[in-house]
Amino acid sequence: MTGPSDDQGRGGQGGGSDAGRGGSGVSSDARRFELKPLIVVAALAGAVLAFAMFAGAVMDGDTRGFDTWLLQALRVSTDPADPIGPRWFEELVRDITALGSTVVLTFAVVAVAGYLWIKDRPQKAVFLIAAVSLGALINRLLKFGFARPRPDIVAHGAYVSTESFPSGHSANSAIVYLMLGMMLARVETSYPAKVFIFAMCALITLAVGLSRIYLGVHWPTDVLAGWAVGSCWVLVCWYVLLKLQPSGTRQ
Repeated sequence: MTGPSDDQGRGGQGGGSDAGRGGSGVSSDARRFELKPLIVVAALAGAVLAFAMFAGAVMDGDTRGFDTWLLQALRVSTDPADPIGPRWFEELVRDITALGSTVVLTFAVVAVAGYLWIKDRPQKAVFLIAAVSLGALINRLLKFGFARPRPDIVAHGAYVSTESFPSGHSANSAIVYLMLGMMLARVETSYPAKVFIFAMCALITLAVGLSRIYLGVHWPTDVLAGWAVGSCWVLVCWYVLLKLQPSGTRQ
């Protein structure tokens, strides 16, 4: 004979098990989703700290020795106007630095924004344009505020007309390529594909920044600061996206 207490006991165990399974799944997803903003905030703090350190050291003149040494190391000792390496490599570096130019970056943003609009994602398109534009404006204001002169110890391998710190090519390429990588990775379900997307975007960003040093148009610390500014802004945008989108969605 089965009493009500037995039924309740079995039902309680079954319900507890189901709740445990369901709770475990929901809890796992929720924790994973909530962990992302925390990681973003931690990384953001690191990027801000890095930029502050670079800015302080540059303004105090503490980086002059390192900047000078690296720029001169990339030039033929008998001719500061001649970068080391064959002529074809110098042309290759100019092609790479063009990937961070205003024209190329604008084209990339407009193309992706247009694609998002066609795919019925107008909010994402507007977010991308606004985020990139505001990020570029912030870097321009920083340039104006610090007003650091361009390197004067080697000949410039490309035309420049703005202040030196932080590097605009480095910051803007980080903003655009890492932002695009972030948005593409969020809609990709394959983990290897996510890693590949971010790796390629990071590689382009790295190459553009290094090209500015090789061409002698930026002090090395300009480039480091540009990467810090660009990465910092992308982290801010990523945090906003995570907060605006419901948990578990990628679109």
